[in-house]
Amino acid sequence: MAGRNQECWDWLYQTAQRRLPLLRWLPKYSLQWLQLDIIAGITVGLTVVPQALAYAEMAGLPMQYGLYSSFMGCFIYCFLGTAKDVTLGPTAIMSLLVSSYAFHDPAYAILLTFLSGCIQLIMGLLHLGFLLDFLSHPVIKGFTSAAAVTIGFNQVKALLGLQNIPRQFFLQVYYTFSRIGEARAGDAILGLICLIVLTGLKQMKSHIPRVHRMEKWSVRISQLIVWATATAHNALVVLFAGLVAYSFQVTGSQPFTLTGTIPQGLPHFQPPPFSKVTPNETVYFGEMVKEMGAGLAVVPLMGLLETVAIAKAFASQNNYQIDPDQELLAMGFTNLLGSFVSSYPVTGSFGRTAVNAQTGVCSPAGGIITGSLVLLSLAFLTSLFYYIPKAALAAVIICAVAPMFDARIFHTLWQVKRLDLVPLCVTFLLCFWEMQYGIVAGVLVSAVLLLYPIARPQIKMYGHEKIVLQPSGGLYFPAIEFLCDTLNKQALSGSPLRTVILDCTHISNIDYTVVVGLTELLQQFRRRRISLIFINMQPQVLQVLLAADLDGFHHGSSLEDAEQSCEEESCTANEALFADSDSLLPTPGIIQ
Repeated sequence: MAGRNQECWDWLYQTAQRRLPLLRWLPKYSLQWLQLDIIAGITVGLTVVPQALAYAEMAGLPMQYGLYSSFMGCFIYCFLGTAKDVTLGPTAIMSLLVSSYAFHDPAYAILLTFLSGCIQLIMGLLHLGFLLDFLSHPVIKGFTSAAAVTIGFNQVKALLGLQNIPRQFFLQVYYTFSRIGEARAGDAILGLICLIVLTGLKQMKSHIPRVHRMEKWSVRISQLIVWATATAHNALVVLFAGLVAYSFQVTGSQPFTLTGTIPQGLPHFQPPPFSKVTPNETVYFGEMVKEMGAGLAVVPLMGLLETVAIAKAFASQNNYQIDPDQELLAMGFTNLLGSFVSSYPVTGSFGRTAVNAQTGVCSPAGGIITGSLVLLSLAFLTSLFYYIPKAALAAVIICAVAPMFDARIFHTLWQVKRLDLVPLCVTFLLCFWEMQYGIVAGVLVSAVLLLYPIARPQIKMYGHEKIVLQPSGGLYFPAIEFLCDTLNKQALSGSPLRTVILDCTHISNIDYTVVVGLTELLQQFRRRRISLIFINMQPQVLQVLLAADLDGFHHGSSLEDAEQSCEEESCTANEALFADSDSLLPTPGIIQ
């Protein structure tokens, strides 16, 4: 009994560890880990605050919603996440999708968060993470590259201080260039300066030499200052731009377009809106869901794809394992609970995760520090955000999304496999029209390229008197008509009619449609007195065909065995024919 109880407790503990990864690393937590996690949390917090303001603007929502979306994931992932480096929050791609499916309405954005969280939770509980495998790498690259161009160009209007520019990409391009003369000089100059400074700081960060313990303390401190400056470049640039704008405000002139008033205080904890009351009508839950349409599939899937891809990348880089299904649960709970604090959908951020890893984070506990900084900003600092120029936030976004555009992928696919350029280009081009159309079209093209070899397998042919055909791959129902046509053509191509041997070496599985097709083929061959012989059949395939009890089915482990079986059956058939002929002769009788 004691042994059984111990096994039960062990099973419960292992299940708890799997569902609460916090239990794996918390017993090993140390003071050194705490120091590094605090530094990483502060660094990521200084990055996420300016990005959150900018991403909310890009999503078409009031800027406080960017901050509302930035803290819940930090706390939830600490308990449920399996990657020490990943940080959850608003991202450029998710903000673009929210802009498309939430119609710049906070009620729709919050409901989309709730429904996305529910879908992600269901996928995690049912272990449906494998669905992400159907998004091929060319489709993902096409989408992210198109998103980088769309997001980057969407910020040009803020960078130049242009107003009333349409959000549809092609109209946006047309009106931006046609109204370039209306650009505000102050916004354009400040935006370009911020771009140059951000680019320079990012380049400087990549060239900072590694600090050695043997260096003098003064050298180590100077390197630390340079590293901190380069790492927190977003916060420093936004702070500098805000000070410049404030100085102009004090003098009575303001050449910049400012962020404006942001409500101070934490969001209320309340259920997401399941209906929306307007002055003219009430939009009920069913109508809201119908209007969001494809967004209910695109948003949760892209959120999962972004998070799992980032987690896998950093887990491989830093030599630890992740659980994709647990990542789905972490994402689902983050969005589900985030909808109660007015969050819009969030996902893993590649840029902030990279900062987290480079800072030396040791556990997901660094997210608690980041989330706390966001909450402090909401509680006490929103009045200072009034003076942040929109051009500076636009520069932050442009620098954040620029690495997402991968021009080398086109050259790589041209060199490796040119056919993969088709889904890449289809996705890339159609995403400029509508994101969901680009993704769906890319998946469909990839599916066609995947299924075509199954429907039209290569068939190796050899032999003269007896023709041997060997399908190079499996045999599934889309291929049976093609196979039967090929066998018929080859059997009838010679004179006299030839014996056909089907080499099943590479056929590991068949379905009922294939059995029906082979039955009809055997009947046709028997009527034409052509022999069809199956050789080298795998046990599971042979079992299916024997169970089907096909008339005229001949098989063998080799060509000789199959021919012998065929000859024996032919002799048996001839004997039966002669016996039937004898039975038709008159029976001798007594002549009266």
